[in-house]
Amino acid sequence: MRYCKNRLPKSSSPINSLYMKILEENSEYLGVPRILLMENAGRSVADAVKERVEENSSVVVVAGLGNNGGDGFVAARHLAGRYRVTVVLVGRESDIKTVEAKMNWDSLRKQTMLVDLYEAPDSARLEACEGVIKGADVVIDAIFGTGLRGEVKGRYRLAIELINSSRGVKIAVDTPSGLNPDTGEVHGIAVRADVTVTFHAVKRGFLNPNAKPYLGELVVAPIGIPPEAEIICGPGDVKVAVKGREAWSKKGDHGRILVVGGSEDYTGAPALAALAALRAGADIAVVAAPRDVANVLRSFSPNLIVKPLGEKRLSLNDVNELVNYAAKFDVVAIGPGLGLHEETRRTVTAFLKKVNKPVVVDADALKALPEDPACLEGKKAVLTPHAGELKLLVGKTVSENVEERVEAAMYAAKVYGVTVLLKGHVDVVANSSRYKINRTGTPAMTVGGTGDVLTGVTATLLAHCGDPFLAASAASHVNGVAGEIATEKKGYHIVATDVLEAIPEAFMRIGAV
Repeated sequence: MRYCKNRLPKSSSPINSLYMKILEENSEYLGVPRILLMENAGRSVADAVKERVEENSSVVVVAGLGNNGGDGFVAARHLAGRYRVTVVLVGRESDIKTVEAKMNWDSLRKQTMLVDLYEAPDSARLEACEGVIKGADVVIDAIFGTGLRGEVKGRYRLAIELINSSRGVKIAVDTPSGLNPDTGEVHGIAVRADVTVTFHAVKRGFLNPNAKPYLGELVVAPIGIPPEAEIICGPGDVKVAVKGREAWSKKGDHGRILVVGGSEDYTGAPALAALAALRAGADIAVVAAPRDVANVLRSFSPNLIVKPLGEKRLSLNDVNELVNYAAKFDVVAIGPGLGLHEETRRTVTAFLKKVNKPVVVDADALKALPEDPACLEGKKAVLTPHAGELKLLVGKTVSENVEERVEAAMYAAKVYGVTVLLKGHVDVVANSSRYKINRTGTPAMTVGGTGDVLTGVTATLLAHCGDPFLAASAASHVNGVAGEIATEKKGYHIVATDVLEAIPEAFMRIGAV
């Protein structure tokens, strides 16, 4: 697979914590596991110590229970033997949260002749380590990484206070504990580091002037994340896009999707989109369709709710009623099966101008956009054209060359001010400034209706995350994996409903459940 090398994202651009999570997941998908990323991260922290402090100095790693702590464990291992190393775990060994961190803790336990290990599950135990921390030549802050939520309290606040009172050089792992890496705000208290070794790229919150007193010298360390992790649609996109389910979740919390589609000639397309939205995790999916086809749509599945509109096709008389009805929903998907009648096209643009919801525009609705490109102005929107539809949108012929597909998709995204999901053997997701490429899917998915399934998945994920680019990237990956599963089971003779039924298994295969 050739990528657009001239458009590879620059690692020097500031990123947020969610984006970093996507990169880590996609790195694993590309064969670079988290344990290797942790190894590289911890070694880079150890290198920062070696560059600043003489051998045989005392080093204390104050570590949390997550992957930030795991990075600290790796640093301790690399420093052992050349420095007098102590690790203070702010918690219990049994509560270490990740497999990678636990592996590196277990490695340290086998080196207790070189590393002193202390567990501090409460403030009293932590206070017993006060002299060790305050007297160290170097203190490595590995308590919290990018996942901190809420105000720092209890033993964690005490740990930060002890670090700040130390006479030694204070080195923060990825971000000073207590500092929000996305906003630069302090969660009540934060480590005032002399050096911050952050990984892969500067975090966005570090640009906040209020963060500067906590960062000290900022070192950006590469940890082996492959460039492709930034431009593929992968499991990381899906896991970040999907909204988790809490025990007290109620109907509607995971998306209310309105599909506007159907006509006297096409009834299956809107049903596929709505059912795909449900399979992707939406709580409610309603099809608003012409009255003459409403009963046909109802017959497809008892899971479908259908709202009748007009008569044979969508018309201008339906606009105000449809806009009012759409207010009940999180996302509107418009286009599947609408047909190409002239009044229907005018209705599409009139509706899009008035509706105040995120939208996914597909199929026949795409063909109405060139008549009034401004109808999407200011909206969170995803357009899902294939090559022929993109040519209608912007007059550009799209070849099979990946670089040309990226150029065309980014151009269309800029013209309409939206995210474009250009469908094909290689899907391209683009806005005016960035792009991603999806490699999942099979040639069996040329069968009609798979695009309608993609529309439904995109709508649900847009309802979950609210980010058109992320939703389109995640949906493209999920839809392709579902197609692969269907093809594994039935060969190349699949139909759209086979892809539809494989969506739940696709999410499970990806690990986004």
